[in-house]
Amino acid sequence: MTRIISIGEAMVEMAPLADNTTFQMGFAGDTMNTAWYLRRLLPDATIDFCSAVGTDEISNSMVDFLDDAGLGTAHIFRRTDRSCGLYMIQLTNAERSFSYWRSDSAARTLACDPGPLRDAVSGADFAYFSGITIAILPQSDRAVLLGVLNDFRADGGTVVFDPNLRPRLWQDTDEMRSAVMAAAGVSDVVLPSYEDEAAWFDDATPTDTARRYQAAGAYTVIVKNGADQITALENNQLSQHEIAPVTGIIDTTAAGDSFNAGFMASVTAGNSLNMSIESGANLSAKVIQSRGALVI
Repeated sequence: MTRIISIGEAMVEMAPLADNTTFQMGFAGDTMNTAWYLRRLLPDATIDFCSAVGTDEISNSMVDFLDDAGLGTAHIFRRTDRSCGLYMIQLTNAERSFSYWRSDSAARTLACDPGPLRDAVSGADFAYFSGITIAILPQSDRAVLLGVLNDFRADGGTVVFDPNLRPRLWQDTDEMRSAVMAAAGVSDVVLPSYEDEAAWFDDATPTDTARRYQAAGAYTVIVKNGADQITALENNQLSQHEIAPVTGIIDTTAAGDSFNAGFMASVTAGNSLNMSIESGANLSAKVIQSRGALVI
C-alpha cells in the first residue's frame, strides 16, 4: 500500500461567496490541499499530513476536518502556546490575492525537533513539501527538515517539492532563492510554476527553469505554465505537453496544488509521464471552475 506524507502548514481559510463580500470559513493550505486531493484520487493509499497546530477549539476543528477527510493526523504536533494561521481570499476577475495572519502560527514549529519528523516520514513512499513549508520555518528548523528529507531520500524514499515562491514570506529574495535551491537539492521531483520562476530567478524560458532544478539534483522537473504547454525534464529528456483550454474559470485558488495531486497520484499508479501530466492538468481544470481551494 502506498503511503504519502505531505508536510506543511494548514490555515483557517476565509473564502468569498458569490457576492464577494460574504465569506465562508474553511481550512486550506498548499500542501494540505494537495493531500486532500490525493486522498480522493488514491482511496487505497495512506495519505498523512504533518504539521503543527494549537490545542484551542479552532485547532481541534481543523484536526477533526482532516480526520473526516480521511487524512492521517498522527503526525500533527500540538502546541499549547500557539494556534492556526488565518488567510482571507479576495477575487478579481477569477484571480486571487491573499491577506494573511500567520506570524505566530503553530505550523512554524513543525520542524523544531528532528525526532518526530523522522518518525513522521518513516515508512512513507513519498514525502511532499513546498516553498511555503520552508519559508515559514526559522533557518535552523529549515535545516532540520531538509536534513530529515535528505536521509529519507537516501533510504529509498521519493521527495517531491513544489517551490511555490512567495517572496513576502522571506526576509529577502536572495534568502528565498538560496533556500529553494537547497530544498531542490534534496528532492527527486520538482514541480515549479514558470511565471514565478521567471519573475524571481530570471529564467528566460521554462526549459531554463527545468534545467536549473535538474542541475540542483532533481531527477524529474515538471514546469507548469498557466494555460500554456507544460515543460517536462526527466532522465535528461526534455518534452513539451499541450493542455486542453479551460473556459468558465471562476477561481484559480489551488490550481497548482491540485495539479500536483493529479500528477503524483498518476505516477504512483505507474502511469507514463505524459498520462501523469494530463491527469494533473485535468484535475486542475476542474478545480479552477469552482470557488475555493477544495472543491471535489
